[in-house]
Amino acid sequence: MTDAVSSGGRDDQRLTPTDSASPAQDLRASDADRERVAEVLRDALAEGRLDMGEFEERLEATYQARTYGELAPITRDLPAAGVGAPAVSLVKEPEVAGSWRERVVGGEGSSSWAVAVMSGFQRKGRWTAPRRFNCFAFWGGGEIDLREAYFADREVEINCVAIMGGMNVIVPPGVEVVVRGIGIMGGFDHREEGTPGEPGAPRVIVTGFAFWGGVGIERKLTRAERQRLKEERRREKLDRKAVRKELNASRREGPDGLQGLLDAREALDEHRELLRERREERRERHEERRELHRERRESRREERDRRRYGDH
Repeated sequence: MTDAVSSGGRDDQRLTPTDSASPAQDLRASDADRERVAEVLRDALAEGRLDMGEFEERLEATYQARTYGELAPITRDLPAAGVGAPAVSLVKEPEVAGSWRERVVGGEGSSSWAVAVMSGFQRKGRWTAPRRFNCFAFWGGGEIDLREAYFADREVEINCVAIMGGMNVIVPPGVEVVVRGIGIMGGFDHREEGTPGEPGAPRVIVTGFAFWGGVGIERKLTRAERQRLKEERRREKLDRKAVRKELNASRREGPDGLQGLLDAREALDEHRELLRERREERRERHEERRELHRERRESRREERDRRRYGDH
C-alpha cells in the first residue's frame, strides 16, 4: 500500500499538460519489447550509426530495462524500422550523385583568356574555367570545351568576340546556359537556352559580340560517357534477346501446328533487331570518325600555328 501511494505521488509530480503520455512510461516492458529494441540496435550497428562500444553499452541497458520509460531513450536518436531517410538527404542527394560539388573548386582558373588572329585556340580537358573567360578571334576560330572542366564558381561567364571568325562553346548535360551576346551580320546560338540545370550544377553565361562571325553552343557527352551508354545499350539488347528466346521457347511447347508460325516470327524479330543494331553501330561509328577527324584537324592547325607564330 505504501508503495502504491508513493508511486502515485511520483506520477502526480511527473504529469504536466505537455506530457500526457508519461503514465505509459511506467508500464512494465516484456521480453518481446526488449528484443524489438535490440533489433533496432543491431540494424543501427550494421548501418554504421553506432560503433561497437555504443552498441554493447545500449544492448546491455536494453536487457536491464524494466519499463518503457527505461527503453525509450535507448533508441530515441535512431530511426525505426521502415522509416526513410530525413528530408534533408533527399535535397542533397542529386547534388552528390551528379558530382558537381567536386567540380566547383574556387580559385582563379587555369586560363582566363585566349586570342586567335588568323589561327585558332582550344581549351579542353581537365582545365579550370575562371569566373570570366575572355576570348577574341579575327579570321580564326576557337573552342571552349567545358565537358571535363572544373569551375572557379557556380556561375562563369564566357565573353566571346568574333570578327570574321567563329567560336564554339561545348557544355556537358546538366549545365544551365544563358546567351546574352550580340551579333551583326553574325549571331549567337540560342538552341541550348531554356534547359534547366541539375541541382548544384554551374551556370554558364555566354556574352560578347560577333561581326561577320558566329558563336555556337553545343551540349555533348564526353567520349567516356558515350562509351558507357553504348555498353549499357548493348547489355540491354542482350537481355531483351535472352527474354525473347525464352518466351519463344515456352511458346513452342504448344500445339505442333503453331511451330512453323512461331519459327517465322522469331526469325523476323531477329532480322529486325539485327538491322536496328547495324543502324545504331553505323551511326556511332560515323560520330566517332567525325569527332576523330575534327580533333586531328584542330591538332594540325595548332601545330601549324605554333610553327608560324611561336609559343605565345
